[in-house]
This record gives sequence, C-alpha cells and structure tokens, in this order.
Amino acid sequence: MNHFLKGHLVFVLHAHLPFVRHPGYDTPFIEENWLNEAILETYIPLIRVFRNLKKESVPFRITMSFTPTLSLMLTDPYLQNGFRKYIKNLINLAKEETKRNAKDPHLHFLATRYLEHFLDTESIFEEEGGDLTKLFLPFVESGELEIMTSPATHAFLPFYDSEPSIFRSQLKNGRRTFRRIWGRDPKGIWLSECGYTQKLEEELDREGFRYFFVDTHGITHASPRPKFGVYAPVEVGYGVFAFGRDPESSKQVWSSIDGYPGDFRYREYYRDIGHDLPWEEISPYLNSNGVRINTSIKYYRITGKTQDKGYYHPDWAMEACGNHAEDFLRNRIRQAEYLFETNKQPAVIVSPYDAELYGHWWYEGPQFIEFLFKKIHFNQNTIQLSHPLEAARALPRIQSVEMKMSSWGENGYGEVWLNPTNDWIYPLIHSLSIRMHKRAHEFGSSGTDLQKRILKQMGRELLLLQSSDWAFIMKTGTMVDYAVRRTNVHTNLFLTLEAMLTGQVDEGILHSAEEENNAFPDIRVEDFY
Repeated sequence: MNHFLKGHLVFVLHAHLPFVRHPGYDTPFIEENWLNEAILETYIPLIRVFRNLKKESVPFRITMSFTPTLSLMLTDPYLQNGFRKYIKNLINLAKEETKRNAKDPHLHFLATRYLEHFLDTESIFEEEGGDLTKLFLPFVESGELEIMTSPATHAFLPFYDSEPSIFRSQLKNGRRTFRRIWGRDPKGIWLSECGYTQKLEEELDREGFRYFFVDTHGITHASPRPKFGVYAPVEVGYGVFAFGRDPESSKQVWSSIDGYPGDFRYREYYRDIGHDLPWEEISPYLNSNGVRINTSIKYYRITGKTQDKGYYHPDWAMEACGNHAEDFLRNRIRQAEYLFETNKQPAVIVSPYDAELYGHWWYEGPQFIEFLFKKIHFNQNTIQLSHPLEAARALPRIQSVEMKMSSWGENGYGEVWLNPTNDWIYPLIHSLSIRMHKRAHEFGSSGTDLQKRILKQMGRELLLLQSSDWAFIMKTGTMVDYAVRRTNVHTNLFLTLEAMLTGQVDEGILHSAEEENNAFPDIRVEDFY
C-alpha cells in the first residue's frame, strides 16, 4: 500500500453516438459521418495512446462507457465499409493537398502529416477487419481499461419513471448487447446524461449493475448530506454505488472560457478545408450531396479571438499539451492533499467527460491523456489512477443516502431534453411504450412466430425512438430536420407494425425495417413486460 496516497483519480470517458445507419439510399446521409469522424479523431487516437503507454510500460487506469448503439455500429459491416470509403477518400484528398501546397513549406508539411495520419489510421482500422471493439479488448483484459454500458439507446430515464417497462427494456438491452459484443458483463452503467431518478437503483440491482455516475449536485443534495461530498462514492440502496462528478477538474477541461482546449496554440476546429477551398476543388471529395462539410483537414490554430488565424504548429500544440497535463496534475495533487487533511481519508476525484471531446473537438486531447498518465506514473506518488470499484474498496466505509432526480445537463435537471423545442415527442413515446407493454402481454406467449417477429421489430423501433439524442438535437438547433424525421419514422413504423399484429402483414415493410433498423438482434418480447 502506498503510504503517501492522498487520492484516487477516476478518469471517465463516455463514448456514445446515436444509431445512424441508412443502407441503400442514393443520397448519402451526412449524419453517418458522425461515426467516421469519431473513429478517425477519437477512438483510434485513444487506441494509439493506450498502446504507447503499454509500450513504455506505464501502468494506467481509465474507465470508458461504450453505449450499446455505439458498440452495435462499431461491429456493423455496413458501417465499417462506410469508414473504409471515408478514409480512402481522405487519403486521396491529402495526396492532392500535398501537391496543391507544394510551394508553401508550412502547408506542405501539414498536408504530409495528415496523409501519414490517415494512412496509419487505415492500417490500425484494418488490424481486426474493421472491428474496433477487438482493439480495445486487450486493455480490458489486462485491467487498464474498465468498460461500462448505458441504457440501450441512451434514453433519458428520469422522464419515464411512470412506465417501468421502459426502464427494464432499456437496461436489459443495454446489458445484453454489451455482453454479446464485449464478451463480459458490465459492472457499471453510464446513465444517459447522468440522468438519475429514484426507483432506478432497484432496477439497476436487478440487472446486476454495481455503480453509476451523477453530477455534483446529485450527491451534494442527497439526504442525509454526504459527509465527504463528491469525494467519496455513496450507496443508494441495494448495494449500488453512485459516484459524483468533481466540478473543479471538469471545469479545467470543459469550460469554453478558461478550459484548456481554448489555448491559442491548439488546432482550430472551425477552419476546415471543406469550407475554405474553392467549391470545384473540394466538392469531388465531400460526398455530401452538394453541401460543404468538414473534412478533418485543418491548417490553422485558434490564434486568438480573431477571424485572422495563423498556421497550426504541431510542436507548439504539444508544448501546450504538456503544460496543461502538468497543470491538471498539480491541481489534482493540491486538491487531494487538502481533502485528505480535511477528511482523513483518500479523496475519490471523479473526472468524467464525453469521449468525443478528446480528439474530435479538442484535437490534442488524446495526447493530453497520454502526457497526464505518464506524469502521474513517473512524477509523483500522491494520487493514483483507479477504476471506480477499486477506489470504493480502498475506503474505510461508505455512507448510504437517498438521492433525488438530477442530470449533468444545463441547469442540472431535465430542461435540455424537455422544453418547447422538443416536448411534442414525449406523449408519443409514453403512449407507444404503454401500447408495447400491452401488446407484449397480449401476443408474447401465445402469439405466432410471425407475431413475435413483428413485436421484436416494434420493440427496436420503440427503443430507437426513446434515444435522448433526438430531443437534444432539437434543442441545440443542429440537424433538427434529421432528428424530427427519425422521431416520425420510428413512430410511424411502430404503428404500421402494430397494425400487422391483427391485420394484413406486409412482409416487405417488415423486412426493410429489420434491414435498416437492425439494432438489438437479441431483443426479447418479455423485455417489455
């Protein structure tokens, strides 16, 4: 036991994308690029970081959630082929860029770097035939990476506590999908948007989950008031633990005003050659049906609060990254020492982030993680990286409390997912969920094989309809048409399928729904009892 140990840093990345999969359309869906960008800029860079740490014998601990929808997409041959086309196209574009920029040494240097980066990405992607889950697994098996699941389609559960069949179907499919794809049972669950509501702990226990995460006020507003605040997990009933987010370490990375990603030396996300180059030069590479979109080739740094951007210097950015990792660690040590003095026990500092922040939004983010983990290993012995249950086990005792509804959304409750931009979707979700529950009982045990097949597809449409992403997109105002269309499509398919339970069966519609919305192949009718 390390006698100097004053704290555990639980570093958590929440990897999630909504289920976006549209085979067989002439017009490409720009939304399918969400997955391609995340693979290129976040997931493969994280695999590189883990491999570098391993190669240099740096022990580390990181916790990641892979949502069921993301896990399904990472293992889907159609989407894997989509990434192959995407990366080949970028390689060709980068080759063009090295020629186009032959006379500008700086841009030529950057274009060449992108070309090497894309080629390396392609070769890592193909190591397991395009299945990235197999590239993360060795780190799970050696204990460095702890992986969790989430509700099946990232539904915001607090809105559904009047309808237990939603809790159950979301949690059962979240767990089952994880087990099938990752080959093990998850100990923890990332509740979508950290949305907690009473009644959940019993359902979590029933599915065998031992821990989850909440935002700071989820813990600080609990009763009795937790003695150690968010710096120790609490037990919320049934032996299920809640870990609260440390506001300080979150703010250092998240904050748009004084967070690290805003440093002027970092790459500017918003200046992309997809928008900068003349249309006739870039359009052959966009594959976006006449719309300018990001290509991932960006030549500028943030530079300052100015439209006039300077060229990106990777070495300056790396220096910034090293400074920020140093600063982050120094602050955590100071925090742990202070808390140890006050509480007389090691602090558990939980730092959760959206995985896509690292690499996609903040290009240098994965490098920050690598520098930070190396510094934690080599430069100090005050804090250590721990998985959630390891940190919990190391504490002398854990307080039991009762918590109220909370989330990590803006203002801490549910208004991001329920407001005038999106409130129309909830009467639909509730009424269809009640109908599903009723139909499952009606035809679940006594129905024909065809009726059971229809019920299962109704269940898939319903789960996909419950995704919190559609409400979120309507609120933020990006890609709203797509979110509205998805809500309508799943609703209409559900109703069309429901009519087939007792009426004319249209095999064509049933088959094409199963082809396109092929999530949760192992769904069961009794999930909706």
